[in-house]
Amino acid sequence: MHILITGAAGMIGQKLTAALVARGHLRGASITGMTLADVVPPTLPSGIAGQALAVDLSNPDAARSLLETRPDVIVHLAAIVSGEAEADTAKGYAVNLQGTIALCDAIAAQQDYRPRMVFTSSIAVFGAPLPPVIGDDVPPKPLTSYGAQKLMCEVLLNDLSRKGVLDAVSLRLPTICIRPGKPNAAASGFYSSILREPLIGERAKLPVSEDTRHWFASPRSAVGFLIHAAEISTESLGLDRALNLPGVDATVGAEIEALERVAGPDAVALIDKVDDPTVGAIVGGWPQAFDPQRALALGFSAETDMDQIIQVHIEDELGGQIPVQDLAEGGRQ
Repeated sequence: MHILITGAAGMIGQKLTAALVARGHLRGASITGMTLADVVPPTLPSGIAGQALAVDLSNPDAARSLLETRPDVIVHLAAIVSGEAEADTAKGYAVNLQGTIALCDAIAAQQDYRPRMVFTSSIAVFGAPLPPVIGDDVPPKPLTSYGAQKLMCEVLLNDLSRKGVLDAVSLRLPTICIRPGKPNAAASGFYSSILREPLIGERAKLPVSEDTRHWFASPRSAVGFLIHAAEISTESLGLDRALNLPGVDATVGAEIEALERVAGPDAVALIDKVDDPTVGAIVGGWPQAFDPQRALALGFSAETDMDQIIQVHIEDELGGQIPVQDLAEGGRQ
């Protein structure tokens, strides 16, 4: 079993790589090699056969080079995030759409080859006006370039799966929260930063109102989604290979309330309300909650409340301790 991961240097890519190495198998077979690719060189874990490559997927030659090992499973994470895709339209289409087309062209050029591809789409494929809860029968109508690019890729993968070129599963990921590390260019980044920074005693900016509602899952759940999608039977998906996924329906206010329950009022006091109409306009058109019956029937699962999401971050990123509590007790240095 050889696995290709694009976008492998990113947060989810690194966590997925580590989880697969720890697991040691996928789809009933031992993992014998990995190809990790990103615009910056990923790190190939020790003891794993394979290669780590710095590539630009919008270059067709780069896409072809990634398939030399004929990977059995391709997890396609590489993308320009929402805020950047909206600000730089040409770059967003070059990476998010043309990069996916180049990868699919390289697959189609090979004989007797039909890999499982797991593609990370997004709930940004939906746009207002929307029902309060989105069922599996609600058609996607994106209102951002990022959402449009992801939807175009979904349609492409549906068509190529129908033709037998590949066997795709497109995952409409919830907003991943709490993302570790530093803020990125995603319009949704504040959903993580208003929890992540206060938990370590740092200030965070809140650019939208507290009644802004959204759909969340943790990085741990995201990795679980990807691995599960690589292993499920796709027969029941038919011609529609895109899945809405489980998550937590919460307002920004509910995030802050959960933060106070877990870390206390000193953490909440570190959140500064600074309105940003641009961010507000982008996230205001995004969906708020889902009823993902297809994914649930296939065995996908996630957290059930924001407290659990915060606890996952504390366990996975903070060693099980909340630094802000230490700061509150001992005073900031």
